[in-house]
Order: sequence, then structure tokens, then C-alpha cells
Amino acid sequence: MTEAVLRSLRSDCPIAPRLSPYADRVQDWLVDQLDRLDLPPGPAARQRLARAGFARYAGRLYPDATESDLRALAALFTWFFLVDDACDGPGRPDPAPIRALRDGTLALLREGPRARHPGFSGPLRRLLVRAWREPRRRMPARWRLRFADAVADHLDGVWREAVARRTGRPPGVDEYVELRRATSAAYVAYPLIEFAAARPLPDAVYHHPALRGLGQLANDLLSWFNDIASLARDRAAGGGHNLVLAVAAERDVPVADAVELVAARWRAEMARFTALRAAVPSFGPALDESVTTYLDGVANAVRGTVDWTLESARYPAAA
Repeated sequence: MTEAVLRSLRSDCPIAPRLSPYADRVQDWLVDQLDRLDLPPGPAARQRLARAGFARYAGRLYPDATESDLRALAALFTWFFLVDDACDGPGRPDPAPIRALRDGTLALLREGPRARHPGFSGPLRRLLVRAWREPRRRMPARWRLRFADAVADHLDGVWREAVARRTGRPPGVDEYVELRRATSAAYVAYPLIEFAAARPLPDAVYHHPALRGLGQLANDLLSWFNDIASLARDRAAGGGHNLVLAVAAERDVPVADAVELVAARWRAEMARFTALRAAVPSFGPALDESVTTYLDGVANAVRGTVDWTLESARYPAAA
């Protein structure tokens, strides 16, 4: 049932699909790198990770990136998915290691690869050091700070979710939507648009209400689509941390009906996203091209998530 809903939403998505011509080649490179790092440990786990196709995901979000930049982007994507897997298992996760991971990650991003933290070491740290090397070298300090702040917000969200799951109290719809904006990592993906295009935006433009509003809408769209795709896994994990489950509980309706309600909300928000994107103001001739590139990247984040979810072995019920 969820597969039919997901494919219907893809048909209703007005954003054109994109894919980097280097995606499959970078996917082969990525698998080799993970084998060298023994990430994740064990050949069976690495095969599952390879079938997920994270380089194709990065290639859908950053279709115009150079091949070398797409390698860095795919490695960063893989790092975040490995962190997600480590923090999002069944049961009630322990928030303490997540906090230690957050602190170690931010030390590395803000202070450089020589910064050490006892909660962050081993192959996962080495992967981030390699993936971060080129963005850190090329991008200005204000951008590096902005990216680190986005990572901090994401990992704080992962920690808050772990705390909430430990209490055993499922979130309400509004509470869940707010938390999901942090746990999705969309806000981490947005600064990488600037890296891939080599066009960092001024802070005043990046944080402009029109761009922030579109970014939040795009985050909701890709997150809710993912929630429908991962419904079976989230039901098994417990805790109610899925928009469909939150709607079902709050509206007191069957889960199948909640899927349709979430899909209807997705369609309404997609229409609003399209209208708001068309209404973004001009920032002047020196910036408008960069802003357009950024907004195209935000749209690619939505459409790329839709297309990748339906092709990735990470979501077998959708693929």
C-alpha cells in the first residue's frame, strides 16, 4: 500500500529529476573506500550499504558537481547514514554516546582534524576527516561555521529523539514535525549546495526569510516522504517517531488512513513550495544567479530524495 502512495506522490512532484553522470562511477569508488575503512564492520553489512546507493543519492542532489566533489559529497552522505544507523536501532537508545559523538564531530569540524575527543574515534572519524578535507580547504570560514552549526543542530535533534524514545512517550504531530526537521539532516545538505556549485552565499542572503521558509518546506517534504517509506521499520522500532504514526495516534485513525492523510498534507505543501519558490525576491544582479542555483539545489533535495528512495535497497518496500 505504501509503495503505491509513494509512486503516486512522485507522479505529483513538479520538480524535474536530475542525476549526475558520475553517480555510478562514484558509487564504485565509495564501496572501495568503505571496504578499506572496514565500514560498516562485516561484509554483509557493507553489502547492504553498497546496495543503498548513497552516491546516487548525492548525485541526485548535486547533479552538476564535479566527479571529485561528488566523491566528497557521497562520503559525507554515507557518514550521516552510518551515524543514523548507529543511533536509530530498535528499542530505547542511550543518549550519552550520541552526545559524545556530537561533541567529537563538532571539534573536528570547527577546530580541524587534529582535534580529538574520546567519544569519536576509529573508522567513522577517519571517514569524516577524509570527506571534510576538500570542503574545509576550499570554502570560506563563514561557510564552515554555518555547516558545523547545521551538523550541531542535526546531532542535537538525534540526541533529543533518543531522549524522547527513552521515556517511552510518543510525540504529538506538531512536536514530531519540529523534531523531524533536525533529525532529517536536510539542513546539513543545504550548505553543500554552495560547495558543489562553488558559490557560497552571504549570511544575510542564506538566512533570508524567503530562503529559510523554502528550506523548511523542502525539509518537511523530503522528511514526510521518507516517513511513509520507512513506516514498517519505524513501527517495528517503536517509540512512534514517524509522522504517519503520530497522525494515527493523534487522530485516532488506522495507520492506512494516516498514510493517506500524510500524503494529502504532502501534496498541499508541495503546491505551497512551488508558489513560494516562484515568489522569491531579487537580490540584485551580483547574487541572483547564485540564489537561483541554491534554490534549484533545495528543490533537488526534495526530488532527489523521492527518486532515490524508490530505487534504493535501503527501503525495500518502496523500491
